[in-house]
Formats: sequence, C-alpha cells, structure tokens
Amino acid sequence: MTKTPLTFLQVLSIFSFSVLLLLLLPSVTAEIKTLTITADSRPMILFEKFGFTHTGHVTVSVSGVSVASTLSSPDPSRLGFFLLSEESLLQVLMELQQNPSFCVLDSQYILSLFTFRDLSPPPHASFNQSYPVSSPNEYSLFFANCAPESQVTMSVRTTVYNIDNGKTKDYLSAGQTQLPALYFLFSLAYFAFLVFWIHTCYRNKRSVHRIHMLMAGLLLMKALNLICAAEDKHYVKVTGTPHGWDVLFYIFQFIRVVLLFTVIVLVGTGWSFLKPFLQEKEKKVLMIVIPLQVLANVASVVIGETGPFIKDWVTWNQVFLLVDIVCCCAIIFPIVWSIRSLRETSKTDGKAARNLAKLTLFRQFYIVVIGYLYFTRIVVFALRTIAAYRYQWVSNAAEEIASLAFYLVMFYMFQPAEKNEYFVLDEEEEEAAMAALREEEFEL
Repeated sequence: MTKTPLTFLQVLSIFSFSVLLLLLLPSVTAEIKTLTITADSRPMILFEKFGFTHTGHVTVSVSGVSVASTLSSPDPSRLGFFLLSEESLLQVLMELQQNPSFCVLDSQYILSLFTFRDLSPPPHASFNQSYPVSSPNEYSLFFANCAPESQVTMSVRTTVYNIDNGKTKDYLSAGQTQLPALYFLFSLAYFAFLVFWIHTCYRNKRSVHRIHMLMAGLLLMKALNLICAAEDKHYVKVTGTPHGWDVLFYIFQFIRVVLLFTVIVLVGTGWSFLKPFLQEKEKKVLMIVIPLQVLANVASVVIGETGPFIKDWVTWNQVFLLVDIVCCCAIIFPIVWSIRSLRETSKTDGKAARNLAKLTLFRQFYIVVIGYLYFTRIVVFALRTIAAYRYQWVSNAAEEIASLAFYLVMFYMFQPAEKNEYFVLDEEEEEAAMAALREEEFEL
C-alpha cells in the first residue's frame, strides 16, 4: 500500500511552531528526565534544548516501544531521534519547501542518532546509546515520526551534559552553567537589603506602616527564592536532578510573585500611607491579580517540571503569557486612579504644595513600574533571543539587575521617614505648586 506523506504545510507548521517555542521561551533545563509517551501520533516531538561544548554528550534510552498503524506495518527507519541546530533549521525548511513529502530523518543537515530499525527485537524493543557532540552549538533533541497514521508508545530517558576539565559532568547548558553562582550572589544582595530595610524601619519606628512590613516580607521571599534557585541549578549542574530544591523554589516563587504584585497595587493605591482602607475597585484589582498569579504559577510549574514533549505544553505557555500580560496591565490601574484622585483633591483642599509632592511621587512610581515591566518583558526577551547560546545567562543577569534596581527605587521612594514626601508642606512654595497644578503637568 502506498504511504501518504505529510503535506508541506503540516511539516512546515510543525517546524515553525518549534521555532516559535525556541524563541519565546528560555532553554529547557537539561535534567536527567524519564518520561512515557502513550499512543502519540505527533509527527515531531521536542524533548530538550541544550548548549553543547566540544565535550558534549547526549544519551537516549528507549524501552517498551510499540507502533500502531491503521495502514500497513510502518517502516522502522521512518521513526527516530535526531539533533538539530538552530542554524540548520532554515536549511531543513528549504528542503521541505522543495519537496513536501521529504522526511526530516533523510536531511543532511540533522545529526541523526538512531531510528527504530536499531531497536532490539520484540518483546524488548529497546535501545540505549550515548553519542558525543564534537561540534559546539545549541541543539534541540527531536523525535520524528514520518510513518503516516501511526501512533507511538514508549518510555524515554534523556541525559545531556558537557564534560568540564576532562572528567566532571555538567548537566546545565553551556549558557546556563553560570546561573548557580549568579543567583547565589543576588540572594546575598537581597539578604543585605533586608537587613538594611529592617534597620531603616527600626530607626524610624514612628513612621513605619503596615505596608513596610509587607515590603520586608517581599524582600525575604525574594532572597529565599533566589537561594533556592541557586541550589536547584547547582544540583542539576552536578547531578542532573534538583534533589527537591525545585519544590522549594516554586513555593517561594509563588509567594514572592503574589507579594510583588500585591505590594505594587497597595503602594499604588496609597494604602497605609494616604488611607487605611481600599476602595471597592482597588479590592477588585487584588481579587483579580492574586487568583491569576496562582494560575500563572501553576502554569510555571507545569512548564518547568514537564517539558515540551507533553501535548498541552503549548497551552500552558499561552496561559502563562496571557496571565502575565493581564496582571501587568491590572497593576497599572491603581496608580493611575491615585494620580487622578490626587489631581481632583488638589483643586479643593487648598494644599497645593503637599498635593504636588504626592503627585510627583506617584508619577515617578508610575514611570518606574512601566519601565520595570517593559525591561523585564521586552528587553530581557530580546536579549534572550539575540544572545549567543553561550551567553544566555546574560538575559538572566539583566533581569535580576533590573529587578534589584526596581526594588531599590521603590523602597527608597516609600521608605519610612519622619519627613517623607507624603507629609512635606512647604508654605513658601505653595504658590509655585498651585501654578504647576494649574498647568496640567501631571497628565499621563
């Protein structure tokens, strides 16, 4: 019976989708992973993305392999594993354009590992082989199924690593091996920041509000999140598995992210500074943001702990990106409401200088928040996309530097002080302040 080849549009969509994932998301953490694929008919499955040095190795073990097809018995050479570099991806797409029935396993631009023809005979149907990667580059490990209308069931164990100093295995990608030290250094910076913040609060007891305690909790969670991230990456680097540190990382990350968005919303509304209560619309923002952050963290766990080989991986990534965008937009509204409320108040209460100081502070905070969100969501993404695979850690460093700068500015602006900008009232500048308010200088 004649086999029906995949159409060009089908194969092109598969590879285009893979490229999109490789660009939108950071490299998958290369842990030693064992997974089971059951009755999967996908033509392409992405397992790992890893930056190899000249001493790289990849080991793929498969067992319990069975292939079910509604057509004739599939050709085992049409199913197999291969490595593909991002540079070769365009060449493969050109081959597909020239011949829509072309099977990627026949491409000269891939690094073929093995096909199902190499499997031991039933009932074992298994294979275990390690391959050296002598050409340094960033490769993606794929499984290809070019047999039409067939479903594959198998257990797969993947191990990818580089060898340092000729003997030590490094299970982190070449662009991520610096992350344990990077996260540890930033955790020390946040612990020092927390000590300084506690000292500042103690020195200005009379001006400490509940929001300052919440901000201290945010610093603690950020520091613990980073120390767990450092330990997680360290154990993955050395052993290939996180030894439970990933669980602590996700716990502290969840608390930290929820606290961060909550603090931004509460500071933006002037809670405990300007007023001891929240209005209904401000409460609704919190009631929207916090559950969305719960959903975002669930998506983050699924993305981090499974991998691109699961069928719903794309859906979870879309959920994560959508929720992140919604939350980033939602936290801006309370700041805008506060600015507008202060502008209206300034027209009636006769305290122009005081209102001008408050408006200046909130306008600066608005700009800082917008800048932080823009940098961490767009600039960091651009760095991650354009940086060579050996320098992927630069995007992580840029994100942490931006976060630390944001924390420093926000905490400086709203630090407890006997005479902070909320309570400054300089009668000599009253007329100048009234003139500034009349000139509509604080329109967004």
